[in-house]
Amino acid sequence: MNAPRQPTVPAHRAPQVLVLAKTPEPGRVKTRLCPPCTPAQAARVAAAALADTLDTVATAAAGTRVLVVDGDHPAPGGWTRIAQRGGPLGDRLAHAFVDTRTAGTATLLIGMDTPQLTAAHLDSALELLCRPAGPDAVLGPADDGGWWTLGLREPGHATLLRAIPTSEASTGQLTLAALRRLGLRVHLLPRLRDVDTAADAHAVAASCPPDSRFAVAVATDVPSPTAVSR
Repeated sequence: MNAPRQPTVPAHRAPQVLVLAKTPEPGRVKTRLCPPCTPAQAARVAAAALADTLDTVATAAAGTRVLVVDGDHPAPGGWTRIAQRGGPLGDRLAHAFVDTRTAGTATLLIGMDTPQLTAAHLDSALELLCRPAGPDAVLGPADDGGWWTLGLREPGHATLLRAIPTSEASTGQLTLAALRRLGLRVHLLPRLRDVDTAADAHAVAASCPPDSRFAVAVATDVPSPTAVSR
């Protein structure tokens, strides 16, 4: 694994990165992969996506790295680990920002559904949040209408997420509109595809290194669309 890059600002001001994740247990993760996957196969795919995501975040130019987890999945060495709290996803997202809030420190949150994420994606977002005259927020749209990352210069603004419906085709646009209603300057990041369905898994795996955990798990555990249709 490559050593983490050093932040371009003093450590106490470098943005922190949160990874919101669920412990990869059969029947609790990636349920939309079933069928064609079994719950055990879906859990292995989720575990691979999470492991690749954590490795990528470890090499990005972040200050603090925090695993915000539902369940008992351990955090990598050198990370902070906190439990998710709240009911609906919007509440859990808002709590993740607020519970880790540090004065003067911006926060970037990602999930475990975009294992094709690179350190370059993260470093670009972190650098924008570091700029004295940079945006107040960065938002990464997802192909399904949601978003794959949200970064806030002032994490307290995340309370707006409680009023936004999640997992809908309008989630990203509603989030963007809510940020702008607060008067925040928002920079849109590149669009990425979330892994929800088997088709998503194969499409995302094709954009990952072939020897990545996720690509190997998809090749092993997710039947191809051609095989399923026979």
